Amino acid sequence: MLIFRLFSVIILVFLNGCAGSPEKSGAQEEVVEPVKIAETKEKTQQSEVKTAIDPDVMYMLMAAEIAGQRGQYAVALEGYMEAAKRVNDPRFAERAAKIAMYMKDGEKTDEAVSLWLREDPNNLTARKIAALSALRSGNKQAAVEHLNAVLKIDPAGFEKTVLELANVLQRDGKTDLFYDVLDALAMKNPDHAVVYFVQSLLAMEMKNNALAEKKVQQALSIQPDWDKALILQAQIAVFSGDLNKAKTLLKNATIKYPENDKLKKLLAQVLIKLSEYEAAGEVYQDLVLANPKDAESQISLALVQLQLDRDAKAEDIFKRLLDQPEWQNQASFYLGKIEEKRGHTQKALTWFDKVTEGPFVFESAISAVALLVKEKKFDEADARLDLLSAQFPKQKIRIILMQAGLYGQQQQYERGFRLLTDALAVQPDQRDLLYTRALMAERLNKPDVLEADLKKILLKYPDDAEALNALGYSLLGNAGRYAEAEKYLQQALKLHPNEAVIMDSFGWLQFKQGKFEQALGYLEQAYAKQQESEIAAHLAEVLWALGRKEEARKIFNKAIKRAPEDEYLLDFQKRILSGEE
Repeated sequence: MLIFRLFSVIILVFLNGCAGSPEKSGAQEEVVEPVKIAETKEKTQQSEVKTAIDPDVMYMLMAAEIAGQRGQYAVALEGYMEAAKRVNDPRFAERAAKIAMYMKDGEKTDEAVSLWLREDPNNLTARKIAALSALRSGNKQAAVEHLNAVLKIDPAGFEKTVLELANVLQRDGKTDLFYDVLDALAMKNPDHAVVYFVQSLLAMEMKNNALAEKKVQQALSIQPDWDKALILQAQIAVFSGDLNKAKTLLKNATIKYPENDKLKKLLAQVLIKLSEYEAAGEVYQDLVLANPKDAESQISLALVQLQLDRDAKAEDIFKRLLDQPEWQNQASFYLGKIEEKRGHTQKALTWFDKVTEGPFVFESAISAVALLVKEKKFDEADARLDLLSAQFPKQKIRIILMQAGLYGQQQQYERGFRLLTDALAVQPDQRDLLYTRALMAERLNKPDVLEADLKKILLKYPDDAEALNALGYSLLGNAGRYAEAEKYLQQALKLHPNEAVIMDSFGWLQFKQGKFEQALGYLEQAYAKQQESEIAAHLAEVLWALGRKEEARKIFNKAIKRAPEDEYLLDFQKRILSGEE
């Protein structure tokens, strides 16, 4: 797991759970477990303290305990606080501090912790509570003092402590304050790499990559071979977009730590991001050879083989993993994908239906539906989607979009439009529902709905290139709105200059405006990137208009073989080619 994710994944049991608030105030919580009043305090070979409890204090403690059991925490807190003041026993102050923190009473927490530390100044839990309380109240000086004490008392556990604190303070929105506190702490302890390391993590959280790099460098200047810091440095490079730097750092780190699998796996991930699949495959192959039980690396190796179109090698790996229950469902999903790629519909469906547990269940079900739609088995696809609606309520939007697509495939545009309209009545601003209804509206010749839905998307997401392109393209049917269309399409092209469908739309606009040569340039680029039927039809028409009829026929013939029922190609054939025959 990547280090920068620590804040979001640590399940905090910090300070015995006392930082939280109760779901039911009357419930007996672990944080307020009883103190055994009659128990003799153990403090072997330490300075003796006054532990004798007079009858008044004993009565006070018993009343506090009963109050705590009844959920009357304010009463319990007062009892333990008073006992802590009268008896030199840190247990009572500890009890009071935990109840006060449970109640989120910062003033009482500070008072109780102060009593606790007076009796037991080296108590780590007391110092942690004191540090957290100081940070929450914005008392930077006190926070530094308590954290400095924690560092002196428990240097080995300091990293864990500050990460726990960071997790809590991130939720409280005090990451910046904690960073400043650690800055002050670093001045007192300039040779402790862990302080700079955690600062680097906090800087990442604050989205300041340059500062994060500076701090991790400081950590590494103290501990040059610290593997966690090396990993973090590489991750910062990834987040900064410098993948080549990350690759270099990780290659060097794997040389220093040839047995560190985490470094190798991160290197492989970076290589994949760089599209260096062969190199990534070699890293995973080495990991598998070193540890044949490393199923995670086997899965990754198989996925790389798929990327390299070595389906048979990937298939062998996935089939070996079928014997392992933990990986069975994932392996079955990808075996289904391999059979789908081969055109073996029934075999693919059989594999998809074997996926019954885990995160791949829904993806397998959706893949099966998509495959049935492709095979035009619409009734079976529809029946499966109905079952999915009940099985996966959290995926409702995606299922509705799939159903709308299914109706579109059957040219049941009105039915799809109604389905999407009903869904939008519940979620009127849902982007994908609006976009898909706009496409349905175009089919039903409802330009007002199309335009309204796309503009509603752009009102919320002004840089939505897909919506900009769709709106601009839709306006090309009206010669009086070419200038408006150009505005939308230029913005889309600026956002995604290499997107084939946007280049196609802009090229088609140029053609409509009579700029044939400019149109040809954009359409040829679009076709080179994506030989999609509509792009082919547009390019063929522009070539025809330029008198390059043989080239136009060649592109059309290639496209119609691949998609004999495509409406754009058939329209070109009817309007242009039929007149020549």
